[in-house]
Amino acid sequence: MFVVTGGAGFIGSNLVAGLEARAAGEIIVSDQLGQDDKWRNIAKRELADIVPPASLFACLDGLGRRVRAVFHLGAISDTTARDADRLVAENVQLTLRLWDWCAAHGTPFIHASSAATYGDGGAGFDDDGTIEGLAKLRPLNGYGWSKHLVDRRIARLLHTGAARPPQWAGLKFFNVYGPNEHHKAAQRSVARQLWEAASAGQPVRLFRSHRPDYPDGGQSRDFVWVGDCVDVMLWLVDNPGVSGLFNLGTGQARSFADLAGAVFQALNRPADIDYVDTPEAIRGHYQYFTEARMARLRAAGYDRPFTELEEGVRRYIQDFLGRDDPYR
Repeated sequence: MFVVTGGAGFIGSNLVAGLEARAAGEIIVSDQLGQDDKWRNIAKRELADIVPPASLFACLDGLGRRVRAVFHLGAISDTTARDADRLVAENVQLTLRLWDWCAAHGTPFIHASSAATYGDGGAGFDDDGTIEGLAKLRPLNGYGWSKHLVDRRIARLLHTGAARPPQWAGLKFFNVYGPNEHHKAAQRSVARQLWEAASAGQPVRLFRSHRPDYPDGGQSRDFVWVGDCVDVMLWLVDNPGVSGLFNLGTGQARSFADLAGAVFQALNRPADIDYVDTPEAIRGHYQYFTEARMARLRAAGYDRPFTELEEGVRRYIQDFLGRDDPYR
């Protein structure tokens, strides 16, 4: 049996689909569905139960060692979130409670960290999970800080020899895109936002560069197909001897202009791009470049190729967004 927190969310629901596809066993989702269409992300899945977050630990205590692994993907993922107390309660304390529960019950624990922990990228994008390596990072927002605080606490627990799960992995997700992100509103991937404009026959808008070393639209991110993220998580289940803090990107930064081109290519339309000024409010700390260093995950044994941007965007648009039923 697997427990997936945030299992009705974007990455979580794709993981649930992946677990079901391999007939891995019963699946319990813990999430808040609300009153919108978030439930559609899991409407095609056969689930053992859907547990509200407030009842999660009672559920886990009842299951005990029947739980094969806990995937903790639930969090406040809004990078503009301002309620720091809520970020601490839901992103920090809940994660560490789950760590303790998995340590006590001998259960593997795989949880979401974030590339937002790297801040402006000035300290690089090396997934060094040591106390010293993590101390160099300076996240730019409360969300990134909350994830970073967990990474640092786990590093300290490991250093002091405290109880730990038999397998654990923190995954620093970079710019993930793919199906089942309809509910994310302004936090939807840039790929999805560009498709919305392009599919409506409008030009897509990209930020002008305000640095001489980058052309307009040349600002770059490590865009990663959600299916590749699922493959890594399933690989971890198959390799219980692998633990650590790992980047999860492709290892290759691509420009926003490249992304826009891939969207228009998937729509079989010529590119139509408008460049607009980066808003003053974010211009001073806007990231011009992110690229996951993937050496540690590769050294741990993960050898599958990551999906090229053009192919991932084609799948997303033609296999999901362009159909009457866009859900995985």
